[in-house]
Amino acid sequence: MCGFAGFIDNLTKTQKEPIIHEMADSIKHRGPDGEGFFTDDNIAMGFRRLSIIDLSLGDQPLFNEDKSLVINFNGEIYNYKEIKEDLIKAGHVFSTNSDTEVIIHAYEEYGTDVVNKLRGMFGFVIWDRNKNELFGARDPFGIKPFYYYTGDKLFMYGSEIKAFLHHPDFKKELNREALKTYLMFQYSVPTDTFFNDVHKLNPGHCFVYKDGKMDIKQYFKIEYRNNNDDLDTVVDKINNIMKSSIEYHKISDVEVGAFLSSGVDSSYIVANANVDKAFTVGFAGDITAPGFNEIGDAKGLCDILGMKHKQKDITPEMFFDILPTVQYHSDEPHANLSAVPLYYLANMASKEVKVVLSGEGADELFGGYYEYETPKEYERYMKLPYPIRAFNRKIALRMPKMKGRHFLIKAGYKLEDSYIGQAFIMNNEEADALLKPEFKSKTRYQDVTRPIYEEIADKPELLKKMYMDMHLWLPYDILLKADKMTMANSLELRVPFLDKEVFKVSEEIPLKYIIHNYITKYAFRKAANKTIPEEWAKRKKLGFLVPFKDWIREDKWYQKVKETFEKDWVSEFFEKDKLMHLLEEHHSGRWNNGRKIYTIYAFLIWYEIYFINNKVPEKPSYV
Repeated sequence: MCGFAGFIDNLTKTQKEPIIHEMADSIKHRGPDGEGFFTDDNIAMGFRRLSIIDLSLGDQPLFNEDKSLVINFNGEIYNYKEIKEDLIKAGHVFSTNSDTEVIIHAYEEYGTDVVNKLRGMFGFVIWDRNKNELFGARDPFGIKPFYYYTGDKLFMYGSEIKAFLHHPDFKKELNREALKTYLMFQYSVPTDTFFNDVHKLNPGHCFVYKDGKMDIKQYFKIEYRNNNDDLDTVVDKINNIMKSSIEYHKISDVEVGAFLSSGVDSSYIVANANVDKAFTVGFAGDITAPGFNEIGDAKGLCDILGMKHKQKDITPEMFFDILPTVQYHSDEPHANLSAVPLYYLANMASKEVKVVLSGEGADELFGGYYEYETPKEYERYMKLPYPIRAFNRKIALRMPKMKGRHFLIKAGYKLEDSYIGQAFIMNNEEADALLKPEFKSKTRYQDVTRPIYEEIADKPELLKKMYMDMHLWLPYDILLKADKMTMANSLELRVPFLDKEVFKVSEEIPLKYIIHNYITKYAFRKAANKTIPEEWAKRKKLGFLVPFKDWIREDKWYQKVKETFEKDWVSEFFEKDKLMHLLEEHHSGRWNNGRKIYTIYAFLIWYEIYFINNKVPEKPSYV
């Protein structure tokens, strides 16, 4: 819907005004349709609008009746009409038809409990001019971003970190502690960022900031309450709540389209949403491995449904050309390869529609990842006593790279020491080996994951994995790139699976219907098959595969990465001889180091943009 930024400091109203305008201008891509500002001697609030609901009104910052409260809001509240009816009965008077105004009146009526009334995606702040107090919140799943900065006599908040760079008192300093954990997870882990004193507000949390102090509280918690419903009952519950959620997520005063892959999640949404246009990207060239091009299957479903289908093939040139733009819009280094095709997908869709529906969240809610099941080849081996498996792991760690080594290593850990989410790029020792001494860290990936596992210590391994992904992978990888890449193209992305009413159904599904006979997302697939053809309902998960590992075995792209690895300033962070060994080993075909290489490469591109060039990278002319 939009982007916001604001700050509290000791500057005068006149001094604040040009600063907040610059901050808002830096995130204009989030809202090119309009802008709005509120400043006084306490606070400055800036807003960029992407008009979706109440196109003529609804501009921000927006006030209550006596102008004692003022709001900055990013997102969509899907049940705002129901909340508004209750508020009108309670005597509230509205001047717009926007969901933003509903939040501010609901805050008047319910106080901080307003967050439990909202069904939607959001990041917002409300400034109380009488109390000189700021209340802020982020949605339960982290669909919308929320960053804040705490400095000496300065507090800032915003949808994107890049807005903070325009405040004269912001100290832009690299957080050295972030690099090692990034090399392991492929993203910065909560709540830290790559900038000192800049933090993420965790999903499902709210805060009150007053007199230089920030009080953060959790208002939403994931609690699995798996019941004993029969399969038919589970399937009906899923279908009923998903169809309701999709209808809510279609509420808009502008046209809504959809992203479509060949998988069951997006296919289900497209089939039930009855939108007119669907959008798909794939990769051009002689790539025959499954997953690299889903355009044919996506178009096939659109033909069956009678929908318009838009498509685009991505070449290696297009991938490498847009990488600086992708890293710039990510705010921090982000090494999920799929962010690049997602950027092109959003760019293509933005030329046709302002809003798209997408399938993020289905795997985390309904059990869609292969890592959630114990592979058949592991079952017998995992019955060995843990000390034996741990001993074999230690031997395997000293072995050269060979077939079976990875199996012995992975199976030799307890779950709490082996599973950090869908991306596990390097272990503690591998990351430290690449880093210069000043960037090595005593922090281990287990230090990040252990507190999360402790919250769910009494649950089965399947739920532990799902819980971990809901707290790390989903908000700080999947949803982060989804928000940043779509908003970079002034496109709003909505995710019907990540609805709190849908989650209530998902957390009650019996374990045997989450994964059944090695079929992931079993109950959801059964539900989907009532709407979409069986071929799509049963299709195996492919993921958004990107052939980067194949490209950098070609001399042209190998040389491009090598050129970056060889830059003088790279030695500030890494042992360059070890980087080159990774690259040469991969280029020669001796070992697949593609993910490790890309994780390092993405960081270096990001660092060059934010700390060396200090400017917005130019997009290729064809974008």
